[in-house]
Amino acid sequence: MATMVETPPPPPPPPPNPNSLAPPTPAAEPPSPQGPWLWARRPSIRLTSEFDSDSSIFFHKISCKFFDSLAKLKLSFHNNNDGEIFDPQLGFISKHLSLHYDLQNHNALIKGCFDVGSRLHFNAAHDVKAQQGEVTMVADLADPGYKFELLSVVPAAGFPKATLKFPLGEISLEEKEEEEVKKTLSINGILQDQILNGVFSAQFKDDDLKLRYLYKDEQMSFIPSISLPSNAVSFAFKRRFGPSDKLSYWYNLDSNYWSTVYKHTVGKEYKFKAGYDSEVRLGWASLWVGDEEGTAKSAPMKMKVQFMLQVPQDDVHSSALMFRVKKRWDI
Repeated sequence: MATMVETPPPPPPPPPNPNSLAPPTPAAEPPSPQGPWLWARRPSIRLTSEFDSDSSIFFHKISCKFFDSLAKLKLSFHNNNDGEIFDPQLGFISKHLSLHYDLQNHNALIKGCFDVGSRLHFNAAHDVKAQQGEVTMVADLADPGYKFELLSVVPAAGFPKATLKFPLGEISLEEKEEEEVKKTLSINGILQDQILNGVFSAQFKDDDLKLRYLYKDEQMSFIPSISLPSNAVSFAFKRRFGPSDKLSYWYNLDSNYWSTVYKHTVGKEYKFKAGYDSEVRLGWASLWVGDEEGTAKSAPMKMKVQFMLQVPQDDVHSSALMFRVKKRWDI
């Protein structure tokens, strides 16, 4: 019987010669004719339309972002049931410069802003047709929460308005001019601080002073206030009966007018509100589909709808049902 002889494995390949030339690298593809400032694809277009049955007016807004969202172009206008277009506005908006042009009145509003370092900020606005504008300088002071602001109108008509903002409020000093009275300096401001379990605030403007106290916990809010020198006293009371139900009540002791609102929510998308206002003697109810405070983008199907029923106390037969619709399309 023949015996089998094992064949030795083939020798390993020789190591590469370090002096040999490397294979040539393929040439890079020529640059695309579309440069970095040209669109590689069409920018998305956003169309938002809104209709109010009370005024029977449509409002439309078309916008798109370009240059990798560095700027936005916006066109807005109103139209009625007869198809008449009015109040057209064209806007160019970027981080440091914005231009709003009124196509109907042939007027432009220019706004700009820039920073000098990290603590000095400038904002400017100019109305071309009125030849008026304003310039604002805001300086962040060394201590956090403190800012100093100077606002001057253009052309200058006096001293600029100076405002100092700090954690407990703000104080403003500006020049005031009244008929047949020389220019005087007016001091306005608001101060607030934590007292007991609430926040006390004092708001003063010229000769008027309003004192207000806010007490709030997880279920209840109580807000009394008094205005001096008129001695007008009012208070607000808010009671939460759970995460979805809230009742609010306002009463003015000076005029005996009062109003109340009940609110019920289902998540963030549905809200029902009903109330009464004794000053206008009107009861009403409102239903929101879509977040009342949010935009149409976050609403279901990118659409917000509001229905409102108004019932006058003195003439129930003239009750009115109104609605408002806001819809957004991304094209």
